[in-house]
Amino acid sequence: MRRILILSVILCIALVFAAGSMPLSAQAKTTFVTIGTGGLTGVYYPTGGAISKTINKKRKIYGIRCTVESTSGSVFNVNAVMSGDLEFGIVQSDRQYQAWKGLAEWKQKGPQKDLRSVFSLHPESVTLVAADDTGIKGIKDLRGKRVNIGNPGSGQRQNAIDALKYAGIRFQKDLKAESVKAAEAPGLLQDGRIAAFFYTVGHPSGAIKEATAGRRKVRIVSIAGVGKLLAEYPYYAAATIPIKFYPAATNKEDVPTFGVKATLVTSAKVPDEVVYAITKEVFADLEAFKKLHPAYQGLTRHNMLEGLSAPIHPGAIKYYKEVGLLK
Repeated sequence: MRRILILSVILCIALVFAAGSMPLSAQAKTTFVTIGTGGLTGVYYPTGGAISKTINKKRKIYGIRCTVESTSGSVFNVNAVMSGDLEFGIVQSDRQYQAWKGLAEWKQKGPQKDLRSVFSLHPESVTLVAADDTGIKGIKDLRGKRVNIGNPGSGQRQNAIDALKYAGIRFQKDLKAESVKAAEAPGLLQDGRIAAFFYTVGHPSGAIKEATAGRRKVRIVSIAGVGKLLAEYPYYAAATIPIKFYPAATNKEDVPTFGVKATLVTSAKVPDEVVYAITKEVFADLEAFKKLHPAYQGLTRHNMLEGLSAPIHPGAIKYYKEVGLLK
């Protein structure tokens, strides 16, 4: 009996020492987080995948398991983050601004005071694609045409409405407006069921490549004369779409337009250590991250702090202060 007792004590001591020698992450419970993105053919979905891939490489260190969810876009992502259904969401900078201020879709709900920004990502251009056989060469030519402006709950829908408004076009009366998801629009255009569509997206975009590569000849239409729009809305900026990404388009020069930025947002309720880990891993090896998609080519550590309307999450602030990006 005494021998059994001694062996039991030795075994317990050995287990204690073994547990003490294990990495903290191996003992800790895995934290699961999900990033809300957008349609499968846009840039949001691969962006969520790039962030997820970056943090999952360090799963043993941080104990974080990150997954990606395809969603209907910015408005959905903000609301899902605020309700706790998502931990992170990729959101257009204009939608972040409106949610924080309690504007647009959030007029009834009021300002989303638990919304927190993490960092900015690629620029997104308001892109107007039209079939050549429709005669559409400028935004004013859309009058009377069947045009997809985007599904309710997407950031691009409001961008399209803003662009139309400043061109003197009322989408309810002056267009045959469609409200389908951006992923469906290239097929509708090629099938002759719509004349044109708007898509706010980073470039190059799979959807725009699909639209321009079919049998029906297609051009990317410039959106010019938006000076008043840019002056009124601080989250918009002039942008240019590089035509080199779309060799099958019939126009051969870069396309002037305007745009926003994609931003990563979260909730004040998400733990600091989770936000810190994701921020650190994306920024620490930014050059490797930029290689994950052509849309990230222009990213710098400094411009990734631009276009943030909601307060920055404390977990991200901690990292930014450590590396001197914030004082």
